Amino acid sequence: MGVLIYLKFDIMFTGDCMKVLEKFNINTNHKSLYEEAFTHTSYANEHGTISYERLEYLGDAVLELIMSEYLYKNTEYEEGMMTKLRSHYVCENALYEYSIRLGLNEFVLLGHGEETTGGRTRKAIVADIFESFIGALFLDQGLVFVKNFIYKNIIPLIENKEVDFFSDYKSILQEYVQTDRRSLEYDVVDEEGPSHNKVFTVVVKIDGIVYGKGVAHSKKEAEQEAAHDALKKAQNV
Repeated sequence: MGVLIYLKFDIMFTGDCMKVLEKFNINTNHKSLYEEAFTHTSYANEHGTISYERLEYLGDAVLELIMSEYLYKNTEYEEGMMTKLRSHYVCENALYEYSIRLGLNEFVLLGHGEETTGGRTRKAIVADIFESFIGALFLDQGLVFVKNFIYKNIIPLIENKEVDFFSDYKSILQEYVQTDRRSLEYDVVDEEGPSHNKVFTVVVKIDGIVYGKGVAHSKKEAEQEAAHDALKKAQNV
């Protein structure tokens, strides 16, 4: 039964699979892995094939390993901060961005209903595809190949800050400070401009020492900027 399924897969989707392989210069004798990696459950249910869910599970673990090694070798962060950063680099929002940047959503196979309701751009699906693709790469090409792929295509997005993983810098700074049980406070040190267009300057202090400064048109925005500044200085984020 399993052989028949894969034969059916190869006949039906060689074109899409070949486009994926060509795009990323992948030489393989296991094309069915990539066909599986791009098959959503809605399509699998309609056509009696295999969905990407198992490969997604595997890809998640592989990606966490590579990101963990990257943080360990390229930073001096403590365990808590590395864990926090890793969670941001492999969260759904991040995976969605990676997948979109690589154009992986172009190749996903969707059931009729999912296709007509915008599944090709649905965040959860697009994020899942990235993990399942990584899982297929791992099984087909091995860990070294996947690591090189991540370092070539994903790490630059992180290092060049092309993807903003951190929407709430205050929460991240708070968690970082809590690991060492240090105090954290925000002070408005300047306020300028007319009432309808004020500009606030806020500094953030850790144990009474100024670590960052932010300037914005609201106190909340200025606090976020100050937290961001502190994270960049203290943790090189």
